[in-house]
Amino acid sequence: MTPRERWLAVLRREKPDRAPMDYWATGEATQKLIRRLGVSDTKAMYERLHIDPVIGVGPHYVGPPPAEAADQFGCRYKTVDYGTGVYSECVYHPLAQFRSVEEVEANYQWPIPDWWDYSDIADQAAGKEDYPIRGGGSEPFLTYKNLRGQEQAFIDLIENPEIVHYCLDKLFELAYQNTLRIYERIPGKVMISYVAEDLGSQESLLFSPAQIREFLLPRMKRMMDLAHEAGAYVFHHSDGAIREILPDLIEAGIDVLNPIQWRCKGMERDRLKRDFGDKLIFHGAVDNQYTLAYGTVEEVRQEVIDNLRILGKGGGYILAPCHNIQPISPPENIVAMYDTGYEYGQM
Repeated sequence: MTPRERWLAVLRREKPDRAPMDYWATGEATQKLIRRLGVSDTKAMYERLHIDPVIGVGPHYVGPPPAEAADQFGCRYKTVDYGTGVYSECVYHPLAQFRSVEEVEANYQWPIPDWWDYSDIADQAAGKEDYPIRGGGSEPFLTYKNLRGQEQAFIDLIENPEIVHYCLDKLFELAYQNTLRIYERIPGKVMISYVAEDLGSQESLLFSPAQIREFLLPRMKRMMDLAHEAGAYVFHHSDGAIREILPDLIEAGIDVLNPIQWRCKGMERDRLKRDFGDKLIFHGAVDNQYTLAYGTVEEVRQEVIDNLRILGKGGGYILAPCHNIQPISPPENIVAMYDTGYEYGQM
């Protein structure tokens, strides 16, 4: 099977030749792995490890030039070195000083869909027919936290709900129009759209269920309905302990759940499979907080075998790390993950 056929078989609950395997990692981790394998580039790395990569397509920004180190929303970033790599952290929040919807309306210019060029979407997908194509989707509360500052964004849910509703309407509508235009450029070719939002911590939800149902789920459902109308599957990413809200997410329309951080409270693999295995495709579940980063090769192998046995029982599982592999993870552990997945992945 091609990677696309393999993914589609799992998404349709048909039997693939083996479990598909996806790859998420930082750039630094990828370069370490390429050197370890002695291959020339990412494509050769995928082939060596039998990875079934997803090809992302999207528009190019052509709107008003942002300020230095800023994004299209006016959020400014600083590069933070954490020893083995770097991340960009938001350090300026352009809506932080406003105290009402009226102040935001009077002082802030929201990006519009016409600030992006969608003309080469078809070219991005051309020649990639053997791979799953990802395009469109949303994660607006992440942007909202950058616009307001993380602490203020959560305070707003209680003290300034009208600001949250107003801003999320703007952000979701931009995501909706962006996604719609991508679908229109390559009708029927987008297989996966991410409708994401980080809802969980290690122990529990970051929001109350009532807040998720008020502020996020109705808007997320609109995105999910759009994806389903276009023939795409909804890939939902949410870190952490989110079991409590999973029935609501399923009712809203998610198809694939990622990343399955099974060490978090309530996210035990056997219980997830038992209670939701007929409703969800599971993606991820190879732990990178301990196993990939600090475990032995044998521990990695055993975890992969366990994931395939538990989450892959009867189908419905795509093997992948539970979030981006970090540079601290030894390359031999990453190789062990994919070699074991290929060896034991008959579903």
